[in-house]
Amino acid sequence: MKPLLYERRILLLALAAGLGSTIVALILLWIGSYSSKLQWTLTVMMVIAWLSFAFSTQSRVVFPLRTLSNLLAALREGDFSIRARGASREDALGEVLREVNALGETLRQQRLGALEATALLRKVMEEIDVAVFAFDGAGRLRLVNRAGERILSQSEDRLLGRTAQELGLLECLEGETPKIAQITFPGKSGRWEIHRGSFREAGLAHQLLVITDLSRALREEERQAWQRLIRVLGHELNNSLAPIKSVAENLGSMLHRKDRAPDWQEDMRSGLNIIAARTDGLARFMSAYARLAKLPPPVFQSVDVGVWIRRVVGLEPRLQVKIDSGPETKIQADPDQLEQLLINLLRNAVDAALETGGGVQVGWERENGSVRVWVQDEGPGIPNAANLFVPFFTTKQGGSGIGLVLSRQIAEAHGGSLTLENRESSRGCEARLRLPINN
Repeated sequence: MKPLLYERRILLLALAAGLGSTIVALILLWIGSYSSKLQWTLTVMMVIAWLSFAFSTQSRVVFPLRTLSNLLAALREGDFSIRARGASREDALGEVLREVNALGETLRQQRLGALEATALLRKVMEEIDVAVFAFDGAGRLRLVNRAGERILSQSEDRLLGRTAQELGLLECLEGETPKIAQITFPGKSGRWEIHRGSFREAGLAHQLLVITDLSRALREEERQAWQRLIRVLGHELNNSLAPIKSVAENLGSMLHRKDRAPDWQEDMRSGLNIIAARTDGLARFMSAYARLAKLPPPVFQSVDVGVWIRRVVGLEPRLQVKIDSGPETKIQADPDQLEQLLINLLRNAVDAALETGGGVQVGWERENGSVRVWVQDEGPGIPNAANLFVPFFTTKQGGSGIGLVLSRQIAEAHGGSLTLENRESSRGCEARLRLPINN
């Protein structure tokens, strides 16, 4: 048998609630000494009152539930403007209606925030100079911004629904990510940085493709690099050519004199020695530049950090370097390049410490999936940190100015970083080398 509807159960309960009292009243009425007309009149009135009370009770219970159902249906359909009337704090039904009203207001605020966030995201995607494409599971384009339209030289209407192969983007969806590639698109060619990712929409997997034009940034970086290189080369060449030119002019005037000094031959040899020394300096400078420009890629193998640091510290004979040992750690790195890096840092630290009679301390620690090696000295500190990693810039007598630059190149080739800053708690400076731990 099918179960009774909720409304009928309420009606039956209301009828059952008044049935006993109605029967008792009718029995008392009919056994009393009343006229027949009065008995039938009162009987009809009591039955009507009993039925009216039952149906009224059913309506009082069912109507608020239907109102609540309509409110929830409106919320489900996205209409958050409807509110329940008569929601008070004095009864349970009022509390339910108040909570539903509060839920509707919360959902309205959330939808408003989502709409504003979506509008902001759409505006940002339209204005950024980065091409964004979204492909569904079948490999068909579902979303593209203005930058994507520009590099493909087609409007959004003609692009959506087409496959990556048809759009010429199949190469971008394959291989490693992120990557940099030289690609010619219908709207523009150049060097591009390609990122891929995935997301889900309506439970279905989608692929996100982001293509960034690097040509302008690379040209600007190239221009600045040339400016720095020309400035350094010009400074070094002028420092060498100016004395060479001066000495050569003096020697030329000496040769044209008829009454030469008795020791003119000694002056000639001295001048030629100066020219030879300056040309040797230029040769060393170019050799240092070639060394900086031809750093080979690292050959990775297992390196014990503690053994590496202790071995390099043992190579420094001028000062007793203190070692603050950290946990036993092994990394994948090129031991020869790391040794050269730490030798450069340690030599600079000892040079600085010898100026003031201070000490040098080396240590390491593990931190967030990487190892941090630090070299602290008690020297005079860094007077100008802006030029520390400028090639060939040096404050040392006879220095080449490539040690720190070469060290940073080695660190970055290993996926790490190198910084050099003045210490905050005491005098001197601290070099911080961070290298990833690839177990």
